[in-house]
Amino acid sequence: MKVKKIDHIGIAVENLDESAAFYRDVLGLEYLGTEEVPSQKVRVAMFRVGESRVELLEPTSPDSPVAAFLQSRGQGIHHIAYSVTDAAESVGELVAAGVNMIDTKPRPGAGGTKIAFIHPRASGKVLTELCQH
Repeated sequence: MKVKKIDHIGIAVENLDESAAFYRDVLGLEYLGTEEVPSQKVRVAMFRVGESRVELLEPTSPDSPVAAFLQSRGQGIHHIAYSVTDAAESVGELVAAGVNMIDTKPRPGAGGTKIAFIHPRASGKVLTELCQH
């Protein structure tokens, strides 16, 4: 598996609009847009910082994984995402190597990406996302 770069850092927030104002107006990050990702039960706002991005995640349902994260841990860093050339190939290599995966095949993510998550038990308690643009 070849990781190209850090794609984005996901931050769980309780109020997307309030949090987005800080990143846009105070830090001056380039706002790339907001969208809902129904398959993950979240609304996301993306900001460019250098060649990476910051992704704010607000749950749209009480049974969203991000809602559970907020309930147990509060607002903060939720995951780190690495850009890969081929998400399906990367997942296959990790599964073959015995890595504990949340996703055994890529699924749709924000911005038309294909994503898959590595279980935090396999990555030093850090939720890790593979992201193919």
